[in-house]
Amino acid sequence: MVSLADLGGRAPKVPARYELKAHRSYSDARDGNSAVNDAGPKLRQYARHLDQNHDLVKGALDRLTQFIVGPAGIGIEPQPRTGGGEVHAEFSAELLEAWRDWTQKPEVTWQHDWAASQRLLCRSWLRDGEALANLVSGNRPDLDHGTRVPFSVELLEADYLPFAYIDSRANVIHSVELNAWGRPKTYWLYKHHPGGLNNASFERKPVSASQILHLKMVDRIGQVRGVSILASVLQRMNDIFEYENAERVAARIAASLTGVLKTENPSIYTPPTDDAPRLFELTPGMILDNLRPGESLDIFSSNRPSPTVEPFRNGQLRAAAAGMGLSYSALSRDYNGTYSAQRQELVEQFDAYRILSQQFIGQIVRPVWRRFVQLAQISGVVRAPRTIDPRTLDDASYQSPVIPWIDPSREANAQDALLDNYLTSPQTLIRQRGGNPDEVLNNWKRWNTLLEQRGLNPKASRQNTPRIRRGGPPDTQESTS
Repeated sequence: MVSLADLGGRAPKVPARYELKAHRSYSDARDGNSAVNDAGPKLRQYARHLDQNHDLVKGALDRLTQFIVGPAGIGIEPQPRTGGGEVHAEFSAELLEAWRDWTQKPEVTWQHDWAASQRLLCRSWLRDGEALANLVSGNRPDLDHGTRVPFSVELLEADYLPFAYIDSRANVIHSVELNAWGRPKTYWLYKHHPGGLNNASFERKPVSASQILHLKMVDRIGQVRGVSILASVLQRMNDIFEYENAERVAARIAASLTGVLKTENPSIYTPPTDDAPRLFELTPGMILDNLRPGESLDIFSSNRPSPTVEPFRNGQLRAAAAGMGLSYSALSRDYNGTYSAQRQELVEQFDAYRILSQQFIGQIVRPVWRRFVQLAQISGVVRAPRTIDPRTLDDASYQSPVIPWIDPSREANAQDALLDNYLTSPQTLIRQRGGNPDEVLNNWKRWNTLLEQRGLNPKASRQNTPRIRRGGPPDTQESTS
């Protein structure tokens, strides 16, 4: 773990090209690749330093990962269709069963399930600006996939793709070889992590782009490498970190009472006859009766902790939250406010989370699913019926984390109103809550069967249970007693 002490008490310096000088105009005519040429690795190291040492940065990355991927990962609902356009339920269930088996050991080390792998990739993507996934397909003598479908994912940090390798003749930019249209065709990866304990060399190997998923955070058209989502707030977060440290030290010093022994009238002062130090043991309510003539004891007053710390810190966190794409409440853990205010903040901010979630789906989840379906058929684990439209074999619905309920009763009543007025469907609401409509119906069917086996007559109990609406007409609010 890197600490400020290890760095000589100072955090890494932000690259000068990312600092705006207030006393002069600033312009940048470079392309995105030139802009991150020198700053990319430094920004990555700086972001890792704060992630390791600053609790607020660690919490921000954890919360963003929670909102983008969620605790269970991005959900997948297979939707292969027949020639008539209907979802083929049997084949979808077969695909889903094989997928559940694969998600237990999706990556080559067997240390992470698919949900944990997604969280690792997402967190590395946010902090480092990019992450890599190597798709290992088919049976190999050197790898046991551990699943029915011969397919695994190798998770790689951005360090495996060095910034230093640039070759204009081969059209290689930051170790990514591009074709004439700027599409990646080869990734030149280190064989070992350059900062690893077992690293023997910095030897590179070419890997086809069809085998690599490059998850990257870019803001410029044509930008080959990603930059940390923290890039614009690194200095601010480090300033908060150092400011809070200084205030903690000042409060700790102020907690130690310090005083000075004063002689108000030197003419009557009697100096001590020995050089022994004077000791005053202070206890609550004590009376100092061992002062010599002309002496007084003056205790320094403490002005720490400062009452301005929290307002200043919260103001800085509001600005930092905007740069991170995270709500202020989620960053500061300050949830004061009315229901309407909290709901507005949550709804508005969740669109930003959905954008990042869709980017993660497009660059990681969807390509993995399509490769999985392809290999599941090639290996014979699943067999598509002739009635399936081959163009829809890997079609699926991808379910991002849902907006959490602030007031469950209000949320549920609002959804009831939408259903009653045919403004939505039960399937849509189930998917919005992160569920699979077919699984919900199957669970209800199994549950009703169990109830019937015990003579509980579930249909009658469901029909006789009144649906109560808060704020509805009096005749619709029946007693449940």
